[in-house]
Amino acid sequence: MILALVDPIRILQGAGFLVWPLGIFSFVAIFIICERAVALRGDAIMPADLTDSVLQGKPLAGGPHSALGRIIQFSEKHPGDDDGAKAYARLEVIKMERGVSYLDMIYTGAPLIGLIGTVFGLLSAFAVIDPDTKMPDPAKFTESVGYALSATLIGLVVALVALVGNGYLQRRIDSQAARLDVLLERILSRAGKSRGQTAGKELLS
Repeated sequence: MILALVDPIRILQGAGFLVWPLGIFSFVAIFIICERAVALRGDAIMPADLTDSVLQGKPLAGGPHSALGRIIQFSEKHPGDDDGAKAYARLEVIKMERGVSYLDMIYTGAPLIGLIGTVFGLLSAFAVIDPDTKMPDPAKFTESVGYALSATLIGLVVALVALVGNGYLQRRIDSQAARLDVLLERILSRAGKSRGQTAGKELLS
């Protein structure tokens, strides 16, 4: 019943000119959330077949199409450089976090922009003076105050979307980073054993 009385167009108008930066914020937040959700899917980070090969000790074939593949490729090109491989893995994690920091800015800034819009709206509401009574018209004043708060409402909605999206992406990144760390240790352990066996054979020969 209450929602039926709400005019979305009037709410957007009540937000004033600040509806544009809030609209940009909402577009950027949704774009980042969708883009990162696709980029962080399992096959793009750790394909199942490559993960199974690492865990089961099968021959590895790195490649540029996934984070795990690129890490394997780096370790194969730089045998014995364990620190370099770990640094490269951290770089892959940083790539996974690309753009997520902007969500922090959005859910912090959107309510503040909404508050500024509300202040401007309240100033306009108090400017509505009835020429006969020299007082604000009660009906128009109440309506103006109600819609002046729409800027804060829009800002809070945008901030909520950014906050939820940021939390989801951060948990996803942390989970993927932890799994990459475990797989990297397996890769380096296998490489170390392989080098040890090769060195042993050379000594025996």
